[in-house]
Amino acid sequence: KSCQKPVDKYIEYDPVIILINAVLCKAQAYRHILFNTKINIHGKLCIFCLLCEAYLRWLQLQDSSQNIDPDDLIRYAKEWDFYRMFGIASLEQTSFLFGIFITLRWMRPEMLKTKPDFILLLKALLLSTYGKLLLIPAVIWEHDYTPLCLAFIKVFVLISNSQAIRVTLNLNRMLPWLAIIFGLILENSVVCLFQKMGWDV
Repeated sequence: KSCQKPVDKYIEYDPVIILINAVLCKAQAYRHILFNTKINIHGKLCIFCLLCEAYLRWLQLQDSSQNIDPDDLIRYAKEWDFYRMFGIASLEQTSFLFGIFITLRWMRPEMLKTKPDFILLLKALLLSTYGKLLLIPAVIWEHDYTPLCLAFIKVFVLISNSQAIRVTLNLNRMLPWLAIIFGLILENSVVCLFQKMGWDV
């Protein structure tokens, strides 16, 4: 009733086809997933993606500081660097989302006035970070092109975020990208702050 268009065609589709279309960043697939399904895994997915990112950073930190001490038998049991990386990844993700919300609120004050709109956009952004799950095979099948793979994963996640914002708020292509760029600026500011404090990020 709200869009005055035919019923969602993805209702009749197999979930695998819907997933493939979502991976291809089709707006209709995102719209179906966000509005016509009862998916409630956004929180778990966010935590799992943050764990993947923290593990990747922790692994890179371990490679850069190979400290083999034969007396340290329970080295991994008391490894606090992983938890620190998880905290940093969480702060970066939070600052990225905060930057997006600030930009959208500033450029279009009429948007995100109600709590359900805010929650729907937050869920959409958290679900659209599913591309970070590709960090797992990138770590498992480590090769010379790993940095390039990580850059592609980052770009894919940003494209997914853009589609999620477009679909949720019914916007053109430009405003979501402006919000994402401001979110990235805020996220990189947090990274610079941690580096100035002498933390490995």
